[in-house]
Amino acid sequence: MARDIGIDLGTANVLIYVEGEGVVLNEPSVVAVDDKTDRVLAVGAEAYRMVGRTPGNIRAVRPLKDGVISDFDITEAMLTYFVNKLNVKGFMSKPNIMICAPTNISEIERKAIIQAAEKAGGAKVYLDYEPKVAAIGAGLDIFKPVGSMVIDMGGGTSDIAILSLGDIVVSESIRVAGDRMNTDIVNYLKREHGLIVGERSAETIKIEIGSALKSDTPQTMTVRGRDNFEGMPQTITVNSNEIEEALHDTLVQIADAAHLALSKLPPELAADIIDRGVMLTGGGALLDGMDKFIADRLTVPVFVSESPLDNVAKGTGALLEHMMSKK
Repeated sequence: MARDIGIDLGTANVLIYVEGEGVVLNEPSVVAVDDKTDRVLAVGAEAYRMVGRTPGNIRAVRPLKDGVISDFDITEAMLTYFVNKLNVKGFMSKPNIMICAPTNISEIERKAIIQAAEKAGGAKVYLDYEPKVAAIGAGLDIFKPVGSMVIDMGGGTSDIAILSLGDIVVSESIRVAGDRMNTDIVNYLKREHGLIVGERSAETIKIEIGSALKSDTPQTMTVRGRDNFEGMPQTITVNSNEIEEALHDTLVQIADAAHLALSKLPPELAADIIDRGVMLTGGGALLDGMDKFIADRLTVPVFVSESPLDNVAKGTGALLEHMMSKK
C-alpha cells in the first residue's frame, strides 16, 4: 500500500514528509543537465555540488524561481527522482501528495505545481498555502477562533499570514527572501571590496556571520573569490556588521510586508497578535537577530519556531493526515 507524502517544494530546497516516518528527505532544488543531450545527470545534493563548477556543456539548473516553477520539465524530473528514491509507492497504488505554494501564485502557476506532482507519481494531489502549512508545522493551533500570525521566509518568497478558524484571514507574499539576501551579499562584496563570489559562497557567508542587527563585537570571516579588476584569486576578511549593511534593505521590505498585513486586520484579531505574538519559520528565521529586528518594527512579540527549516514539510504531512482522517 502506498504511503501518503507531503512536499515542501522550495526554491532552495525540497523537503518530503512520509506518513508514519516524518521528514525523510531534505535536498537542494537543483538539477544538473547535459546541454548537448538534455539528459539529467544529477539531482539534489549531488547537483548542488556542481553549482559554479561545471564544464561548458553541463548546466546546474534551479527549476523553481520565487517559489514557483520556472522550468516544468526539470521540476517534474526532480520530483520524480525524489519520489522514486523514497520508495513510497505500493504494488498497485500511488501516494496521495500534499504540496504547498506561496499565497500570491496565479491559477496557471497553481496548475503547474499540481501537474508536476501528478506526473511525479501522485494519486490525488492537494495544494495549500505555505504560511498556513508552516503555522501547522510550527505547532500553532490555527483551527481555534483566535488569531495566529506566521512569517515564513524561504528561498524565493517571504509569506506572511494571519490565520483563524483553520483559514487565512489576511496574507502578504513578496518575492524577497533568502535568494535575494545571497544576491545582496554578492553585490556588496563586489561594490565594497572588488571581490566576485558565487551564490554558494554568499549563502555560506549568510549562514556563518549573517545578522539582522549591528553588533559591538562583530564576527569575522575569511572569504575567497576573484578580484574584480585583475581577475586573480583574492582573500579578504568581512564582518557581520558589513553583512547586516548588505541585507538591511531586504529585511526592511520583509518587515514592511508584515506591517501591511497587520494593518488590514480586524481589531479583535489584532489584539490576539499583540497577546500571542508572531511565529517566524523558514530558513530566514535562522538569521541572527531576525526575531528582534521584526519585533522592533512591528512592536509585538516575535518567536522563532523550534525547527524552522522543517515546518512546511511537517505541516504538509499533518494537514494531509487531518484531511484523510475526516474522509
